[in-house]
Amino acid sequence: MADEVTLAVFAKNVADGSKEARLALAQQLKDAGFWTGKISSDFNVNYYKALAKLEEAYQGQVTLNKIIGLTTPVKRYDVLINSKQEAAAAGGPTTTKQTYVTSPTQTAKILETVAKDLLGRSLTAAEKAKYQKLINAEQKRQPAVNVSGKGFSTTTGGVDEEQFITEKIAGTAEAKTNQASDAYTILMQELGGLR
Repeated sequence: MADEVTLAVFAKNVADGSKEARLALAQQLKDAGFWTGKISSDFNVNYYKALAKLEEAYQGQVTLNKIIGLTTPVKRYDVLINSKQEAAAAGGPTTTKQTYVTSPTQTAKILETVAKDLLGRSLTAAEKAKYQKLINAEQKRQPAVNVSGKGFSTTTGGVDEEQFITEKIAGTAEAKTNQASDAYTILMQELGGLR
């Protein structure tokens, strides 16, 4: 079996990988306790420091295996997985981000209800597409963050689609005009109309 590559080669391979792969590895490094601070797909000094901490744990495991006479080769990713499991078993919190992006069919009912309430009409296909795009952009900007550990789990963030759409449509000139005319109609009914 071939030996593991050097840290320099490993780091270069990580740097040359895709942003998605770097972000996924950064999350694993964080979950294992090697990464401090906010994770990123950018290959910078913080990223390299996390890889250096993994390397230190990897070299420690290699040395330990030699001392106790284990001949099974150890890989960096094995050390990473074991470190993640140990951190989780110790009750250390793990943080995961989940981006939930809704489809047009999932938001159609919300869009229709809010539009009828605020505009007094249904949205056109172009308006539905516009608001769907706004919702999805906001969902990508505000992922749900789950922090879990031994005996607890909390989720924060995410987007309340109905509230978001209500604010967007209510801010339009058409919605303001519609609300003003509704208020005028109610006032005239209360006063018995003009005579």
